[in-house]
Amino acid sequence: MVSKWYVLKCVLNVLCVSLVLSEVEGMAAVVEAEQGIEVFEAADFAGSGMQSEEPVEMEPFYMERQSWSRLKKLLGDGRKYHGHMMAKAPYDFQFIKKNDPEGPHSHRMYYLAMSHESRENALFYSEIPKMINRDNLLLLSWKPLLEHFKTSRDYGVYCREEELLRERKRIGPVGIVSYELHRDSGTFLFQSGRNLYTFKDGGPHGFTKHPLKPITVKTSCPHIRMYPKLCPVDPNWYSFIHRNDIWIANLETGEERRLTFTHKDLPNIEDDPKSAGVATFVLQEEFDRYTGYWWCPTAETTADGNKVLRIFYEENDESEVEVIHVTSPMLETRKTESFRYPRTGTANPKVTLKMSEITVGAAGAIVSAVDKELVQPFEVLFLGTEYIVRAGWTREGKYAWAILLNRFQTRLQIVLIPPALFIPVVDDTVERQRLVEAVPDSVVPFIIYEETTDIWINVHDILHIFPQTDEHEIKFIFASECKTGFRHLYKITTHLQESKYKRSSEGMPSPDDFKCPIKEELALTSGNWEVLGRHGSNISVNEATNVVYFQGTKDTPLEHHLYSVSCEDPAEPERHTQRGYSHSCFFSQHFDMFVSKYSNQENPRCMHLFRLPPPEGDPSLDQGGFWATMMESAGCPPDYIPPEVFSFESQSGHTLYGMMYRPHNLQQGKKYPTVVFVYGGPQVQLVNNQFKGVKYLRLNTLASLGYVVVVIDNRGSCHRGLAFESAFKHKMGQVEIEDQVEGLQYLASKYRFLDIDRVGIHGWSYGGYLSLMGLVQKPEIFKVAVAGAPVTLWQFYDTGYTERYMGNPDVNEQDYDLGSVAMQADRFPSEPNRLLLLHGFLDENVHFAHTSVLLSFLVRSGKPYDLQVYPQERHSIRVPESGEHYELNLLHYLQENLGSQLAALKAKY
Repeated sequence: MVSKWYVLKCVLNVLCVSLVLSEVEGMAAVVEAEQGIEVFEAADFAGSGMQSEEPVEMEPFYMERQSWSRLKKLLGDGRKYHGHMMAKAPYDFQFIKKNDPEGPHSHRMYYLAMSHESRENALFYSEIPKMINRDNLLLLSWKPLLEHFKTSRDYGVYCREEELLRERKRIGPVGIVSYELHRDSGTFLFQSGRNLYTFKDGGPHGFTKHPLKPITVKTSCPHIRMYPKLCPVDPNWYSFIHRNDIWIANLETGEERRLTFTHKDLPNIEDDPKSAGVATFVLQEEFDRYTGYWWCPTAETTADGNKVLRIFYEENDESEVEVIHVTSPMLETRKTESFRYPRTGTANPKVTLKMSEITVGAAGAIVSAVDKELVQPFEVLFLGTEYIVRAGWTREGKYAWAILLNRFQTRLQIVLIPPALFIPVVDDTVERQRLVEAVPDSVVPFIIYEETTDIWINVHDILHIFPQTDEHEIKFIFASECKTGFRHLYKITTHLQESKYKRSSEGMPSPDDFKCPIKEELALTSGNWEVLGRHGSNISVNEATNVVYFQGTKDTPLEHHLYSVSCEDPAEPERHTQRGYSHSCFFSQHFDMFVSKYSNQENPRCMHLFRLPPPEGDPSLDQGGFWATMMESAGCPPDYIPPEVFSFESQSGHTLYGMMYRPHNLQQGKKYPTVVFVYGGPQVQLVNNQFKGVKYLRLNTLASLGYVVVVIDNRGSCHRGLAFESAFKHKMGQVEIEDQVEGLQYLASKYRFLDIDRVGIHGWSYGGYLSLMGLVQKPEIFKVAVAGAPVTLWQFYDTGYTERYMGNPDVNEQDYDLGSVAMQADRFPSEPNRLLLLHGFLDENVHFAHTSVLLSFLVRSGKPYDLQVYPQERHSIRVPESGEHYELNLLHYLQENLGSQLAALKAKY
């Protein structure tokens, strides 16, 4: 239960300093303690938040009009306080045990982070002590692993491949953004700027105490090397993608070898449609798969002592995928950028799986490299598959595996593929037939798991395949939403049954020929909550103790916590993180400690290291629990007032959550203009008990100027189960605004200081789309819309996303039209100063064509609009000056058309 003093503190945060305490009477706050977060459903507050014996006549609060220059200074002053919050928290952890019984440290921990002194991402390490003094707080020092070095003359300037990858991964920092580590040898490999670098630390070479100087990995390749990976069998070998083909090279000898020859390096993209080892646009953007090739973790040794290394990879043929051309409006460049983009209802890339086998001699040089293809076409073996969403190898290297989806993402299959199913690629038809006939009928793919749904399948990263102890069985942990409507963990044992299909009979396999029977399926978790499995959330399985660690929402949908449960005898999951915060956890590879990055609405993120309780009978380790801090909360800016989280029961029957930022200097008897900040699309949750970060401080800035700011997660947002999400099924744009308006009306009934006659709406991407929908569907509620990079016509958006939620455009044409705001341009208001559109001209995700087609329809309908184009920006605004201009535009437009007295006069006349 929250104390009265805490409630009083919350009230004082939003009262004008001139109010006296005696006026605060009858204050009530209902706190949902079981949710672990204060969810306010306060009694009706008059004006300033005080109850009055008699209703007070509410008058509009008009904010002081400020010039563009003055608003610019206001934002600049705010950024001075934001600077100390900009350091990126450490991520991408590698824990290495130290084999020094006399030494004071048990582990060395590597990670990436952005220091306070620089906006550049760099590699750091920390030493973790074996013992700590519980009376003193231990702060782990961040020690730079590398000497400072410049990786390019101009940070932020990237080649096209890098720039597009950064867009897909939503990468902001410059410098090192990922690295490879071969743990046994201590070999590091990373890309930074336009080069690859390597060095060694740990392994047989020992650990350094001083920053190292990385070695530039030389190459004869004229263009950038992307997606570098170390060979897990022999770290002297590494691979990379160069001009859409796979290469390997040796770090010691410098030998390079091109393995695939799909790309012709022609000047015209339309004449060069193939790639190998590369994830195409939709796989990166909509399924979070950024690589297209995978090293086998083991090697075969031949009779003459050579080693055979294998790379499993995807080949794409995009010859039927539409090419989009965008010409830069900058006079000094005036370049046309072309890329392939599969619009909904059109052709996706044709995919297949292949394998490269590299034989390395005893002297360490390549003896041969053989490209291999499937014994039968991919579309024959895996009928109905459209997307290869995940892939890899079993630990022993006996099978490659892949997770496959059909086009409309209602069927998922996990398949095992033996390397013997691949034959050398040859041009001679007779020779190919001989190779096919040499593959025994018993060599087939195994479909070890399949699930279907009538909603859609959300792809995740949870798949743990256990070491194979019985050649006729495979055991694995997978997460599924299809069984209960909430994502939960299942331990599955599948019998690897020989297929009845015989290739030698020359018939075609049926869809069920390769399915294997499930011998046992054990639910490890259950309930109306979900296990998290995307955006860095995964599971860690301690096979020695049969315990799986996972992150989930068991305690509340508003907080993420770390839990564990037995894989053998599952019971109620045990929580390992503190309530009242939302955690993002990174687990040690040795299952003895974890790092938690956590925050709540009132406290910016901090990062602590925790030890798990040691195994019984091990006296060498101290007790578990908090061990050390890596980063303490930087504290909030001086003018920051956290939002209040609220909930309400919607007419749809669901509990919906929202946040409200109150105006900072709330005055009794005044009602304030309101801004709805919206995203509202799938796979995103805005309302939770987590500090929102620097970019959301603009909402606090709006509150400081005198706006009420409201954020609501409507139906369809994530972490609430598949039934909650499925409100979008064929109905994008048809349910979200109802929930947003219902939340506004709920708040207006509780808090009289909301001016429901002066409401604006703003969002970016899907939020920009809903900002437009708000103005179309509820123009009497939303007086102003500021829409950033909006989808305006679903027929223009990509296959993977749009078809998942909206189905086939040829079949569901009416749903597409109802959900496409451009088709409803005649419903926009006819008054000027109510619509501002913002868009990056080079947007390769939501193309500028979305805004162009909307403008065409608005002009035809005689509807007014305002437009701001950012010529150098893609979907994300990255150039600092563009970001500042965008925020200025937002503040100024809202001031001129919603918040000031001039806005009231405009609306009146």
